[in-house]
Amino acid sequence: MKYEKLKCKNLLFVANKPMFISSNKFLNQLKKKYNIKKMGFSGTLDPFATGCLIIATGQYTKLFRFLDKTPKTYIATLMLGAYSPTLDIEKIENIQLTPKIEKEKIIEVLNSFLGKQTQIPPKYSAKKIDGKRAYALANKNIDIKLKEIEVEIYEIELINYSHPFITFRASVSEGTFIRTLGLDIAKKLNTFGSLTYLERVNEGKFKYECEKPLNPLEFLKIPQNFYKNDINNLLLGKKLDIKDFEIQQPGTYYIKYDKYFAIIEIKESIKYILNRIELC
Repeated sequence: MKYEKLKCKNLLFVANKPMFISSNKFLNQLKKKYNIKKMGFSGTLDPFATGCLIIATGQYTKLFRFLDKTPKTYIATLMLGAYSPTLDIEKIENIQLTPKIEKEKIIEVLNSFLGKQTQIPPKYSAKKIDGKRAYALANKNIDIKLKEIEVEIYEIELINYSHPFITFRASVSEGTFIRTLGLDIAKKLNTFGSLTYLERVNEGKFKYECEKPLNPLEFLKIPQNFYKNDINNLLLGKKLDIKDFEIQQPGTYYIKYDKYFAIIEIKESIKYILNRIELC
C-alpha cells in the first residue's frame, strides 16, 4: 500500500518494530515508506525490544490519549545471573553462574507478582527528571533517583525454562516496565537478571496485522454520544447545547456525524476537544 494513493491522509495502524532500532528511527523509516511527514507513535519500545507499535498519521496523531491500550501483553526472556545497568542485553557487564531452580518455584514466584504493586522505573528509561530524560542523565553517570510508580499485573505465566533462561508472558497495565519486572523476578529467586528478549504482543485490541488500516472509533476508550440537532452545527464548530445530546452526564465522548467525528467534553457547557476528524 503506497501512501500517495490514499485519498485520506489519516491512518491508524500497528507496525512491527524490529529489534535493535529505536522507535524514532523506525518511525523515520515508516515516514519514507508512506511518503508522509506528519506521523507519530504511541508507547516507546526500547531499542532491543520488538513488536507492536501503534502508528498514526495526519489528524489521527491527536488521538493517542483517547485510545484503549490496556492491557499490554509482552513475551520476555530473562537471563538469570546476567547484570546489566540497562536491565537488558544491550549493556551486560557481568554474568555469574547460578544454580538451577525447580520449575515449581519459578511458577510460584511469577504468580506472586499478580495484582497491583509498585515499581521503580529503570534508570535507563524515558522517564523525565526535571525535564530531562532519565537515560540521558544515566549515560552521563549522573546519580538519579526515580519515584515508585503504581502498576498492575493482570496475568503472568511461564512459557519455558531452560536454565538460566526464563521465558514468560505478562499482561500488564500501561506504564509497567517489563525490564523492572524481570529484575524483581530475579531478586525473588535470590539472584539478579537482565532481559535478553522482549516482544510486545498487543496493546489492548491493537496487534500487528501487516499495517492494516484501522477504524479509530473501534479503539477509543471513551463512550459514544449522539447529537440530536442539525449536524451543520458540528461541521461549523458552533456552540452546542447540552439538551441536544442523548447523554447529558459530565464526561468525555465521541460524536460521529457525516464522514467526520468529534471528541467533546460535557461539564456545565460543551467543549470541543477535537472536531472535524475525517474518517477514512
